[in-house]
Amino acid sequence: MARELDLGGTERQLAEIALGLDRDRFEPHVGCFTAGGFRARELRAAGVPVLELGVRSLLSFSALAGARRMGAYLARHAIPLVHAFDVPLDLFAVPVARCYRTPVVLSSQRAHRGLTPGVTRRLLRATDRIVDGIVVNSRAVARELTERDGVPASLLRLVYNGLDTSVFRRQGQRAELPWDDAASVIGIVCALRPEKGLGILMEAFRKVKAGRPGVKLLIVGSGPMLAELEAGGDDDCHFQPAQPDVAPWLRAMDIFALPSLSESLSNSLMEAMACGCCPVASRAGGNPELVTDGETGLLFPVGDAAALAERLALLLDQPAYRLRLAANAERRMLEHFTREQAARAMGAVYHEFLAR
Repeated sequence: MARELDLGGTERQLAEIALGLDRDRFEPHVGCFTAGGFRARELRAAGVPVLELGVRSLLSFSALAGARRMGAYLARHAIPLVHAFDVPLDLFAVPVARCYRTPVVLSSQRAHRGLTPGVTRRLLRATDRIVDGIVVNSRAVARELTERDGVPASLLRLVYNGLDTSVFRRQGQRAELPWDDAASVIGIVCALRPEKGLGILMEAFRKVKAGRPGVKLLIVGSGPMLAELEAGGDDDCHFQPAQPDVAPWLRAMDIFALPSLSESLSNSLMEAMACGCCPVASRAGGNPELVTDGETGLLFPVGDAAALAERLALLLDQPAYRLRLAANAERRMLEHFTREQAARAMGAVYHEFLAR
């Protein structure tokens, strides 16, 4: 269950799991507050039922109506396991499923809880005490939950995100770029929010492009920082609004730079690696679980623009090294982070709890 079924990374992972589960063992149903997004259409086209709860706010009467609708649906279909995928459904679906005596109730933590402070974090801690298990998508998040929120390690189950490698692969269409003289393209695909550290990337880019003609910066995404970032850009920097199909834009990048200040497990980083980009990422959160420094990409200290510039310069000046790292990164995604592997791992978690 998730708040909506549209463009977000969590929604994508939910859809990947629902589509990839073994139908001989599981019959997935998907629930959400609003079901107008293209993920809902994708799921329905594949024969997965989608329940729209019509919840506009957790503080409105629509939440009570949505709870009754969810409870009736659980009873009608004799559903034995409810899994909340994001924060709004952790707060809504977990207590509702408990009230309606669902045998197994799981929540998720797919981002650092520092991004949801105050009352919301305290409420999430309350849900920790009434679930059977919590699924996390990185060891970094698991550490945070045990060390800062007091969650018993016995509650946690690690399931890494998975990729649809028929979509995210090196071969395929490349986006048309706005430059005729692009020799090397540094890029990123992300929401333009403060925790992504995009100012660090802009600063590093200004350092490395000096004396290197044809080096360009491509930022794909939308968000509240767009105006500020555009003000600091120039003709060598292009901003492309968020795209429903990002693979062609990733294939147009030589280096994928992720300067996150906070990160759980980046879907964009995984997708870039699968599409043949050479990754450079901060050591934030789960990034080191994807990028092995010097083997499948390069890592740099969080918030250090000079260190990022140094790594970018190395890759720009040593193209053979860059291509070797990119090939290793691509292989790692194809061998260890596929949709099928994620669905099998999640299916094993579901089977474990249902068997109890």
